[in-house]
Amino acid sequence: MDEVEIVNYNPHWPALFDEEAERLRAMLDPSLIVGLEHFGSTAVPGLSAKPIIDILIAVRSLADAQATFVEPLRNLDYVYWADNPKTDRMFFVKGMPPFGSRRSHHVHVTEPHGEMWQRLGFRDYLRAHPEEAGTYERLKRRLAAEYRADREAYTDAKSAYIESVMRRQ
Repeated sequence: MDEVEIVNYNPHWPALFDEEAERLRAMLDPSLIVGLEHFGSTAVPGLSAKPIIDILIAVRSLADAQATFVEPLRNLDYVYWADNPKTDRMFFVKGMPPFGSRRSHHVHVTEPHGEMWQRLGFRDYLRAHPEEAGTYERLKRRLAAEYRADREAYTDAKSAYIESVMRRQ
């Protein structure tokens, strides 16, 4: 089962990001990539999180990425969510059952003006405001208990809080 699980911060998460970022850069067309960032809760020191490394890649052209990224990412054991209703991005998962024992990495691909790239501001705000990161952690733990078997509901339930923090910047 693919449950929502929040674990204590792991100081190895940045190194796991660095290792995967190196693999991604080796496989993907560098002329398309304008940014590659560790984001999400594993990118905030001290913050408990789902033990999944979120990687955000900004590209010059989403259409070009759609034409060229799927196969190289499959070769790195990622599964592409082709039916994503959000058409401003691509989403890949590594390790998701039945293709692996548990999710280990997510790769999000978007253009720099996209909503996902703007979310880096949320990561940066939490990095700069540990007390806010603590508030977010408490919310995530409560929501993970409430929506353990429903990832989408868990993610949706966090959105109002995330938007409120984004408006402060």
